[in-house]
Amino acid sequence: MVYVFSFINIIMITDIYCVSGTSGADHVFISSGENVRLSCNNALSDCKSKTTWIYSRDSETAVELITKGIKNKDTERHERLSLESDCSLNIKNVTEEDYGLYTCQQFVNGQKQGSDAHVFLHVLHVSVSPSSSSSSSSSSLSSSSSSQTEISPGSSVTLSCQLYSDTGFSCDYLVSSEGVELLWVNKAGVDLKTDSRYQISAPRHCIRTLTTTLLNEDNNREWRCQLTHRNQLQTSVRYTVKYSDPGETEVSVTAVSLYRVIVIIVEIAVFAAPTVILLQIICARRAGEF
Repeated sequence: MVYVFSFINIIMITDIYCVSGTSGADHVFISSGENVRLSCNNALSDCKSKTTWIYSRDSETAVELITKGIKNKDTERHERLSLESDCSLNIKNVTEEDYGLYTCQQFVNGQKQGSDAHVFLHVLHVSVSPSSSSSSSSSSLSSSSSSQTEISPGSSVTLSCQLYSDTGFSCDYLVSSEGVELLWVNKAGVDLKTDSRYQISAPRHCIRTLTTTLLNEDNNREWRCQLTHRNQLQTSVRYTVKYSDPGETEVSVTAVSLYRVIVIIVEIAVFAAPTVILLQIICARRAGEF
């Protein structure tokens, strides 16, 4: 379910999560791996050739992603960007590196028209902590598709869930002042803080880590990191435990062994055939002499 909400009212719609702040900027919440649409609220009629989208992050130098309707191909993300007829900016397959401030401007005959439209994009992302050396691979996870990491019972896993936000309107402020919260829950939505086998920690406002030792029954178990606003679910990222099937491994090993046996038998038959024929000829000649 997707929500667009202000700090006072919550309105249910689809596609994005947007907060209208007191500064007039929109705040859009999205999970990594999703597609997002950023609205240009100051768009003019027939705006496509008049629109410029500018990106900046943490007060760094601003970059023009789209200049008067034309994409800047010098940016790494240009293939994931598109401009809609209403001049909204679409970003495909959002990553944690896409968070920041997006500014929409309108130009007519080289002159900027009206005020700028500002959108803060906040990205929720989950990853396996580098300290989890027992994992056969680390993974980035998204709410659109539940990623799986092959691990084994008895190993310790640490998952890190983080909300990436621009310092201009920080996650710390959203958490401390606006009721935004990160939670680890099971598939049924029960807070994992109530289960003693999970260690949930908050090294910072915008990070929640989950650490646990895997059990045999954890195979195919799903955990979710949820972002809520005033106890209302906004978005989530899933993590699914997946063990390799010992039965499949056994079958695979047996098949390989059988193949090797067949190859050996064929090789012996190929090399032994001339010897057998020669012996048959010798035996036949000896039998004829008698």
